Amino acid sequence: MSPPVPFKIAVPEEKLRRLRQKLLLTEWPDEVPLKEPRSRGAPLQEVKGLVDHWLHSFDWRAVESRLNELPQFTTDIEVDGFGTYNVHFIHQKSSVPNAIPLIFLHGWPGSFIEVTKILPELVQGGRDFPAFHVVAPSLIDYGFSQGNLKEGFGLAQHAEAYHKLMQSLGYSEYVSQGGDIGNFLTRFLALQYPGSCKAQHTNMPTPNAPDANNPKHAEVIAAIEAAGGLSDKDQKRLAMTQEHQASGMGYAIEHMTRPQTIGYSLADSPVGQLAWIYEKLVDWTAGYAWTADEVLTWVSIYRFSRAGPDAPQRIYYEMVHLDANSSTPTPVTELAAQYIDVPLGTSRFQKDVLSLPKVWDATMGPVVFQAEHDVGGHFAAWECPRELVSDLRRMFAREGPLYGCVDGQTGFQAG
Repeated sequence: MSPPVPFKIAVPEEKLRRLRQKLLLTEWPDEVPLKEPRSRGAPLQEVKGLVDHWLHSFDWRAVESRLNELPQFTTDIEVDGFGTYNVHFIHQKSSVPNAIPLIFLHGWPGSFIEVTKILPELVQGGRDFPAFHVVAPSLIDYGFSQGNLKEGFGLAQHAEAYHKLMQSLGYSEYVSQGGDIGNFLTRFLALQYPGSCKAQHTNMPTPNAPDANNPKHAEVIAAIEAAGGLSDKDQKRLAMTQEHQASGMGYAIEHMTRPQTIGYSLADSPVGQLAWIYEKLVDWTAGYAWTADEVLTWVSIYRFSRAGPDAPQRIYYEMVHLDANSSTPTPVTELAAQYIDVPLGTSRFQKDVLSLPKVWDATMGPVVFQAEHDVGGHFAAWECPRELVSDLRRMFAREGPLYGCVDGQTGFQAG
């Protein structure tokens, strides 16, 4: 493990020039007039407007300068059987000496940028609420981390890399937070390293339905039966998720089955990539007022990523294929949904794309914290930073069950 090296984003001028050339050469599709403009994907006029902004108003160098105010680093991490990967990460230490080490794990189509809205608050703390030392890596294949070109590099390998990152920073024990793919990685950290990952929090909990043949699910089944079935809110959540799985999973099916094929379009066409991501930014949020600069910052991080715009989709393929290292091969998403005996906290936001019954959470592990919010959607840290920070503070509150769960790191100042 190499010592961390300070890092600054510096996209070569040639990449900016090439982007402009490709934008100017865009060939636009037609569009069928629709009663519901978003029912067939990203609307033509909205994408055209974003491209015009990209060409004439968006200032990547200004974005780059702001991002470079963050404490960024890279380090080499060896992953068993796969070699060494150079991983990019933010590491913001709190001024509170015994702050709780927390790793923040993003998903698709997000990046390390999602942590930036909650970072200033999480590192604050004192006598009234806990502080955190925050580590936010760019996942391998994302952002400014190295890409992977070896078959079989799945959630287990990603989790190994980020666990080793925390260890290399001196955090022998830590807590984790994630949504989207970050949810599955948070689960895998708890699964693989329960001695180090002392608590897990997810804003996209993905429990399985309770199984009558699983003794760990008996209390959940009893609670549902005692209540006369799922609550109205939980039934609505289940219906929303089923609707999304029926009509909103086309992107994921492509990622999970043919990531190489969609990769050609994403690598070659910045407009294709913009539309692929922009559709989700709007559809997966609860009325969040995205600015053109925000959208183009998120998309540009993918455009200028170290591994290339085609790389981030690869993890989907590995997620749904069998864990060949297991004596009883199991899809890794099933492994992530099993009961993991590490304290678990969950937060649900109004319009997340996967919103399963709250009562099912206990099938995933010992639940110590649950929160429900009537705002926000899939990108909780970006849409609702105040609510997410509050949930994490309450989860590790002085009077709560997780006070002192990380040895010597309570997050509170003495006195």
